[in-house]
Amino acid sequence: MKAGQSVILINLYLFCSRLARADNRLENHQYPDLFFFCFVFSPQDVSRFTRRILLGIFRIAASGCRAPPDNLVSTGNSKGHLAGMMKSPTILAVGGAYVERRGQVSGAFVPAASNPGTMREEVGGAVFNALRCAVRRGVSGSLLSVRGGDVLADTLSRAIAAAGIADLSVVFLDRTTPSNTVLIDGDGALIAGLADMALYDLALAKQIRRAKVREAIGTADAVLCDANLPPTALERLVTLAAGKPVFGLAVSPDKAARLTPVLGSLAMVFMDRREAIAAVGIDAAEQDVIDCLRRAGLKGGVVTADDGPVLGFDEAGAFSILPPKKVTDGAADALAGATVAALLRGLTLRTALRDGVAAAMLAVESATFTSAIFAEALAFVPEARDLA
Repeated sequence: MKAGQSVILINLYLFCSRLARADNRLENHQYPDLFFFCFVFSPQDVSRFTRRILLGIFRIAASGCRAPPDNLVSTGNSKGHLAGMMKSPTILAVGGAYVERRGQVSGAFVPAASNPGTMREEVGGAVFNALRCAVRRGVSGSLLSVRGGDVLADTLSRAIAAAGIADLSVVFLDRTTPSNTVLIDGDGALIAGLADMALYDLALAKQIRRAKVREAIGTADAVLCDANLPPTALERLVTLAAGKPVFGLAVSPDKAARLTPVLGSLAMVFMDRREAIAAVGIDAAEQDVIDCLRRAGLKGGVVTADDGPVLGFDEAGAFSILPPKKVTDGAADALAGATVAALLRGLTLRTALRDGVAAAMLAVESATFTSAIFAEALAFVPEARDLA
C-alpha cells in the first residue's frame, strides 16, 4: 500500500462478500458494490466506498423482496434460504453410441456389383443422435453406453464431449467398440447395413444396475432409450424410471420387437413403418397400425414412412404431417430428439412433431444448425392434419 492510502475495514468486506455469495439472486452488475476491500487515498474516499458497500447491502435486501423471474425455479433448504437457478429439462439417454460408416452410392444402385460412391465415418447411434439434437434444442443430457478399449473409443469420447453431453459410459479394454456400416442410395434411402454390436447385449444390462445410473435416473426429467438394449435391460430401465416419461427408439425391424413387452410402460416410441409392423406383428393401413400399437398398450408414438407422411398419435388423437423432404434413416433420430425436447418444454405432440420434422430436414444437410436456421426450416413444415 502506498503512502497516504487508507483501507476499508476488512471485517466490513468479509461481511459484505459473505452476504453477496449467500444470495445467488444478486445480479452480476451489483457485485462491484460489494467487491474486495478497496485501496483509497483519503478519508473522503473511505466514506465514499463505504456508502457504495452499504448501497449494495440495500440492493441485496431489495432483491430478496422481489419475486424471482419466471425462468427461475426457487428451491428451499431447512434454513429457509432461497436460491435461483435456470431450469432446463434433463434427459438420461441409454443405448447405442457407436462409430457409423456410411457409404453412399453415386447414381443408381446395382445389386451384386461394385458401385461407385463415397464412404465417410462419424459417430452415430440412435440414442446418441437423438440426444445430440435434443441438446441443441435446449435440454441437458447425459449418456450411458458401453464401448471398447480401441482407437474408436477415443473418437466416441471426443464426440460426446463436443456435443455437450455428460458421459456416463463404461469402457471394456478387451472389447471392440460397436460399429454400424450402412450403404445408402443417392437419395439417402437405406440399401443394407452391418451392425457389429454384440457388446451392447453383453454389457448394457449390467450397467443399469450401477448406483451411479440409478442416481442419474432419479435426477433426470425423462429417459430416452433405444432397442440396442436387450429385453432384460429395457425392463429394468422402465422399472427404475417409474413415474418419469420414458421415450423409446425402435432402431431397426429386427430389434423393434424388444420394445413390445414394455410398450405399456413407455410414454412414446419413435419408429418407421417397418419397425411398427415388427412391434405389433401385423402389416396394415396407417390408422390400423396406430390402432394395433394402442391395443398393444402404447400411449403415444411417431411413425415415419420414407416419402410418406409422418404419423403421430397420443391420447388426444391421431394425425399426420407431410414433410417437405423425405425423413431418411439417420434423420429420424434427429426428429425424435427435437420432438422430445419440445415435449419437455410443455408443447403438445402436434406442435412438438413439427419441431421434429424441421430438425430431420436439417439433419439431411448438416449435423449442426443455428436457432435462426431452425426457425427458417420450421416455417416450411405444414400443420398437422387429423387422420380420418
